[in-house]
Amino acid sequence: MWGEILWCLIGLIVGLLVGFFLSKHLMQKYLKKNPPINEKMVEVMMSSMGRKPSKKQVNQVMQQMNRFM
Repeated sequence: MWGEILWCLIGLIVGLLVGFFLSKHLMQKYLKKNPPINEKMVEVMMSSMGRKPSKKQVNQVMQQMNRFM
């Protein structure tokens, strides 16, 4: 009785851990392949705020975003 419950709990914990790491890996792979924002979007966003961004500023923003991915 207790052995069956213990095995179910162990299976549940292992399944949750495997699912978490698998989904994390797949999500990182998807975001690397399809980034949510690109340089053109950054330029448009900065231009809409009323300033003309330089290439250096755009690159800095992209580096900051890539660091957190």
